[in-house]
Amino acid sequence: EEYVANIISLLDEGNTIPFIARYRKEMHGSLDDQLIREIADKLTYLRNLDTRREEVRELIRGQEKLTDEISDSLDKAETLAEIEDIYRPFKPKRKTRASVAKEKGLEPLALTIFAQEDAKTLPIEMAKAYVDSEKGVETEQDALQGALDIIAEMISDNADIRKRVRNIVFRNGNLVSKAVDPEKDSVYTLYYDFKEPVEKIASHRVLAVNRGEDEEVLKVSIEIEPSKCLNIMKMLLVKGNTPCGNAVITAAEDAYDRLIFPSIEREIRTALTDDADEKAIKLFSLNLHQLLMQPPVKNKVAIGLDPGYRTGCKLAVVDGTGKVLDTAVIYPTHSGDAVNRSKATLKSMINKYHVQIIAIGNGTASKETEIFTSSTLKEMGASTQYMVVSEAGASVYSASKLAATELPDFDLTLRSAVSIARRLQDPLAELVKIEPKAIGVGQYQHDMPQKRLEEALDGVVEGCVNTVGADLNTASPSLLSHIAGLTPTICKNIVNYREQNGIFKTRKELLKVSKLGPKAFEQCAGFLRVSDSKNVLDNTAVHPESYDAAEKLLEICGCSDEDIRQNRLGDLREIAEEMGIEKLAEQIGIGVPTLSDIITELTRPGRDPRDELPPPLLRSDVMDIKDLKEGMVLKGTVRNVIDFGAFIDIGVHQDGLVHVSQISNKFIKHPSEILKVGDVVEVMILSVDLKKQQIKLTMKGIKK
Repeated sequence: EEYVANIISLLDEGNTIPFIARYRKEMHGSLDDQLIREIADKLTYLRNLDTRREEVRELIRGQEKLTDEISDSLDKAETLAEIEDIYRPFKPKRKTRASVAKEKGLEPLALTIFAQEDAKTLPIEMAKAYVDSEKGVETEQDALQGALDIIAEMISDNADIRKRVRNIVFRNGNLVSKAVDPEKDSVYTLYYDFKEPVEKIASHRVLAVNRGEDEEVLKVSIEIEPSKCLNIMKMLLVKGNTPCGNAVITAAEDAYDRLIFPSIEREIRTALTDDADEKAIKLFSLNLHQLLMQPPVKNKVAIGLDPGYRTGCKLAVVDGTGKVLDTAVIYPTHSGDAVNRSKATLKSMINKYHVQIIAIGNGTASKETEIFTSSTLKEMGASTQYMVVSEAGASVYSASKLAATELPDFDLTLRSAVSIARRLQDPLAELVKIEPKAIGVGQYQHDMPQKRLEEALDGVVEGCVNTVGADLNTASPSLLSHIAGLTPTICKNIVNYREQNGIFKTRKELLKVSKLGPKAFEQCAGFLRVSDSKNVLDNTAVHPESYDAAEKLLEICGCSDEDIRQNRLGDLREIAEEMGIEKLAEQIGIGVPTLSDIITELTRPGRDPRDELPPPLLRSDVMDIKDLKEGMVLKGTVRNVIDFGAFIDIGVHQDGLVHVSQISNKFIKHPSEILKVGDVVEVMILSVDLKKQQIKLTMKGIKK
């Protein structure tokens, strides 16, 4: 409770989540940024819930109908649905059958029948007194029907009944989908005659049937035996086997069919969709995080190939820092003569610039380009390796204002080739330039609530960028824009300052940047590195507020700044542990988590956390889907993790699917328990369908 209270306080003071996660660990028990983000989201939800609770209270009070019982029910309501159920009887309604009946003066009749105090008189007899042709009540039957309409609405507005029916439908109902045209083939054939319990249905199936319904291929509904709900309604509403009791049963059945069930069905389907959306967004976020945190292939000259048929394959050579050295267009899919000229161009580029790696985009003509590249490298006997990289979003980037500013001398297609090369060199620095949802590592992302998706994915990008940090003197404005505490204006001002005054020599110099005040400095300073600063701590994740503590630690342990520069503090943690970490932290005047982080940074100054991950799988040879045989074991790279499995790139252009049931011998609920985007794994071919271009894989039963 103390940690949560501290997080709320830190958020309310305007601190960013990366700053809280990294530099206020003592206040929240070292929770990671993802958990803090979940707490922040829940806090927003609960505050919005409280706002609505008070709005409803005031609206009911305004009608002079607020009782202690209603007020108490509002206080106890834990969801928005419960609050809206309480408000429903007081909500101004459009014209309904019940409101028309009330205008005809039939409410007293309805209340008399509903009270069920007269055990003998037939309701039709009671109705005689309300016949009034001037009010449009021509017969006793008209009067009785109007009264039953009022009772049906009263039942529908009963918060307790709605809650109970909602629970029964959720626990016992089935989500059912049928084909609009059973003869017509579509991607939704699995759902042409589909039924699954509401309580157990997998989120990806909810999203699939929703999309099928939107495309008018499926009819979707919730089915339940009405008696399951009506029995509980009758138990709550009927006071005995009387004529009035029977009339209430009739009204209850009408209320259920016409008012309650259609409304509950919409609510439950909305709740299922909201839950499925959240799970899909969470999975998308997880995949994006893993993609962005893939290890960079540092300081290597690279060629980016953006494949194409008619217009050729765009080629860009970039140096180890991503600077463009040369470009060309080759035609590896055209005539034999064109292929030979293309090979000559590629060989010339590799030799001239000592190219070490080649990145091939995975779009149209990728397979042919990969075969061409592999063949060229074999002919050369070169040690150059290649990797097929996702080009999702490359065209979005190449057409953006940012690309035009960064690469003004190149056309759109060549910018894509540059982006593909840079993606292999440093996935994070390049992919932050693209709208996260365009990167393509999710499922049904276009069906998600876009605002919520953008918020979640922006949070992931922010988390990744701040985990890795950025070089203050080389970071692009797009990379800087994700650093904690920096606004787009401040990012531009940082770049302008660099251009006018040369490189930053210290972190403190940031305070000279226009509009970057003490609060922004506090939030961003620890995430920005100055590699050539006089103060060696400026090239670490040690926050300036902890510089005194770091220097005190060095002094106590008999070490110097020069030891940090020369990377001679590999045994600093052992020295500190011998002295006693807690005792040392108390002596220095900081918390144990902060001390531990300082030791880590001094041990490996300027470290990149991504370097600790396995490197990406680089290839030098290629296969065709026709070469695949059942039982063949191959190495592949995880490209996308979804609810029902994972897609693996095994070097044949078409990714193979490992179904969740084929990932592990142990039971797992979700593929993400075992696999993450970028993992290099061994898989065995289960089956290959050349016609459908489908490859089924397994990770089970592979002999080591």
